[in-house]
Amino acid sequence: MQIFKKLFQYLGMMALFFLGRLALFIWQYDRFGDAGVNHWASFLYGAKMDTMVASMLLVIPLFVLSFTPQRMAKIADIFLRLYFVLVFVFLIYMENATFPFFSQYDVRPNFKFVEYLEYPVEVFNMLIADFKLPLFIAFGMMALFAWWFMRKSKANFLNILQTPWIKRAIWFLPIALILFIGIRSSFGHRAANISDAMYSSNRIVNEITKNSLYAVGYAIYANKHFASKTIKLYGKMDTTEALQRMQRVLHIQGNDLNSASAFARLEQTHFESTKKKNLVIFLQESLGYQFVSPQITPELMKLRKEGLWFNEAYSNGTRSVRGIAGVTSGFLAVPGKGVVKRSKSQSNFFTFATLLKPLGYHTLFLYGGEARFDNMRSWFLGNGFDEIIEQKDFQNPAYVATWGASDEDLVKKGNATFSKLYAQGKPFAALMFSSSNHSPFDIPSGRINEVKKGVNCVENAVKYADYAIGAFFKEAKKLPYYKDTIFVVIADHNIRVYGDDVVPVNMFHIPALILGEGIAPKVYQQLASQPDVLATALDYLGKDFHYPILGKSIFSDTKANVNLMQFNDNYALRVGNKVAVVRPRHVAQTFKYEKQHLVEIAHDNALEKNALAFVIGLNYLYDKQLYR
Repeated sequence: MQIFKKLFQYLGMMALFFLGRLALFIWQYDRFGDAGVNHWASFLYGAKMDTMVASMLLVIPLFVLSFTPQRMAKIADIFLRLYFVLVFVFLIYMENATFPFFSQYDVRPNFKFVEYLEYPVEVFNMLIADFKLPLFIAFGMMALFAWWFMRKSKANFLNILQTPWIKRAIWFLPIALILFIGIRSSFGHRAANISDAMYSSNRIVNEITKNSLYAVGYAIYANKHFASKTIKLYGKMDTTEALQRMQRVLHIQGNDLNSASAFARLEQTHFESTKKKNLVIFLQESLGYQFVSPQITPELMKLRKEGLWFNEAYSNGTRSVRGIAGVTSGFLAVPGKGVVKRSKSQSNFFTFATLLKPLGYHTLFLYGGEARFDNMRSWFLGNGFDEIIEQKDFQNPAYVATWGASDEDLVKKGNATFSKLYAQGKPFAALMFSSSNHSPFDIPSGRINEVKKGVNCVENAVKYADYAIGAFFKEAKKLPYYKDTIFVVIADHNIRVYGDDVVPVNMFHIPALILGEGIAPKVYQQLASQPDVLATALDYLGKDFHYPILGKSIFSDTKANVNLMQFNDNYALRVGNKVAVVRPRHVAQTFKYEKQHLVEIAHDNALEKNALAFVIGLNYLYDKQLYR
């Protein structure tokens, strides 16, 4: 019991986090006080972030107090005193550093806070020049606290450490369980993460809600996994050459490689309109093309006859974050984790929301599950989306599965939301993300004629997702907003990408459909990427747009017949039926794609270099934040 009392005295660090958040709240209040959001909830959500950090910091002291032999009590006492003084001094520094950093970058400390440590001389000189007073205050507070703590904490832990260790060890498991719960800060499937701070549509409120130490820790973790040295394992190429090769392959020419984006250009519409047409993209979880059939997807089979059907559309990768990036930003699969989860793309990264929001569009993301999954909330709110509708916003859903409210609840919510916005005269652009077609494939009963009777399986889940697609359009066609809206139905990736090929190209094949009033039925037979589908949908809006999308409308005379696919660490660049594959620590290979398999052929050096160019070029665009 003594261990419990002593450890949880040090939860006082949460008071430090609270004071820092309160000061930031007061300082920035004028920027969100009248924004119409529940800004007071930032303290509630912020407490969750703080609990996670505090619980992590108490893990080491728990081990020391529980298992240190009595004969080492004095050494352990000194260690714990030094540990806590260093922890608190560092936390005081972080809370103080938050304010000048926020003043400079308008966000809490993030990846820049870590990145700039590579330049200690320059950073030190900048701090001395611009932040003398904040530095003086911070170091003064740190020194004062360290002096006070070391005076007051003499022999602070000796009484506990001199207790027989067996009596102390008894408390280890219950306290460890409490800390584990604190670190997770969630009783759901997924532990809480930085997306939990992104509860509001107001960016400043979300920044206040975060915990600076957690935000920096997340940046270190994220960037550690996507270091540039990993890219070198694919091969070497100058970034200028890489970007030029990408431009040539994608038929995007004439842009300044040193500009905000080497791929930003003006694309003129082929369907000029004076109306502000709405855009709704219905992203389907794991709906591979092999499921498209009268038996499994009868609704999609009907709808494909009403609009533009992409017969040869392929996904960027094998995870939802790749598909989300493809259909919202027109970006291809960057090496490492997808940009949705990476720190440098959490703001100022192009999406259709950043494109349309300045034109008066209300932009939103609708999802039946928890938007913090895969860091989606942070990605969307940081990159132009005004509103997030997720599981907690569904009132009395018809069915709640493992991954959240069902697809039929999602489509009902979508139609109701879009109708309301249309009635208010607000043009809108939305991404709806389905969730029912996901293991363990639990779906409501009585909705479909099951493909496999009485079992939870992918075929039944896909058929239920298809049922929801049909229900969505059946209802939408009755509503006024339908006539002024462009709809896209597209998959994020296949359910399971597998095969003997180094890159199983056939398993990247996905359905894609664009429809709406006035869209002539057509089957597009050439290769298309998720960015191509996005560019085509924007073309149908009837406006000229300036954007960096790494794809083109199918109505463009210069659209390339090309696809880039990422499979684990492997990249496949497909041009027509020729495929170059690059892998870390391997010699590039060239294949011919025939009968849904790769057949190795003689090296095509130009194609293999182009494939390498995408790996290097995409990483460069992300790393230098040039995709805008």
